[in-house]
Amino acid sequence: MTDIPPEPVRPSMWRSLPLRVLFVAALPVLLIAVWWLASDGSTNVYWPPLRTILNTFPDVWTRDRLHADLVPSLLRLLAGYASAAVVGVALGTVIGSYRKVRAVCEPVLEFLRAVPPPVLVPVIMLFAGIGDTMKIVVIASGCVWPILLNTVEGVRAVDSVMSETARSYGITGPARIRAVVLPSASPQIFAGLRQALSIGIILMVISEMFAASNGLGFTIVQFQRGFAIPDMWTGILVLGLLGFVLSVVFQLVERRVLGWYHGLRDSSRRSS
Repeated sequence: MTDIPPEPVRPSMWRSLPLRVLFVAALPVLLIAVWWLASDGSTNVYWPPLRTILNTFPDVWTRDRLHADLVPSLLRLLAGYASAAVVGVALGTVIGSYRKVRAVCEPVLEFLRAVPPPVLVPVIMLFAGIGDTMKIVVIASGCVWPILLNTVEGVRAVDSVMSETARSYGITGPARIRAVVLPSASPQIFAGLRQALSIGIILMVISEMFAASNGLGFTIVQFQRGFAIPDMWTGILVLGLLGFVLSVVFQLVERRVLGWYHGLRDSSRRSS
């Protein structure tokens, strides 16, 4: 049996990576340059030059402040996001699997989804207090809907041939959900998880503006109330960086978990 030599790497494959990096970095660099030039000569108190904001950044966001404000915010976000993921995937699997359950729950879900989570903050404070529990519940109450609805749609779209094949082999109950339903619905579930991540960051900030003593939302509001405008802008930059880092981490996890799905898409794209 003769060995098949590996396919040579085309030069275009090497060139694609620098071009991809260039395309990804071009817009952020352009926006930063526009911001720098547009604000360079600004004397407006509420619109300080970007140079001033960047010079203020290391003085404001020291290691102690990051530990006191960024870490609690991140822990609340992860707790609320994880709770929403567990509840959303579990309920979405049940609702999507049974038509009668879906018919009963759909009107209630549509009603509850239409209620903005920030409006529920005063109500949640009455039951959960003003501590971390309230903030986690607020984050979870907003993140659960995209996860739940996408899970329902993903479960409903499971291939009927796969379901019948699993049933003919005696794969039913939890084994069917684990081996057939969840893998087939996982691309849709991850789409909901991606949407929920951005919602969670927004609700994290909003929840920390109510009866809080630490966190990014609390700190930004305190800077604003004290007219420390450059410090306030540094807090906004921290929020943007946090969202970017979490998005990159999510993409890495998604590529690893859904490697089979992206590989299938790439192969079908090459074949076409």
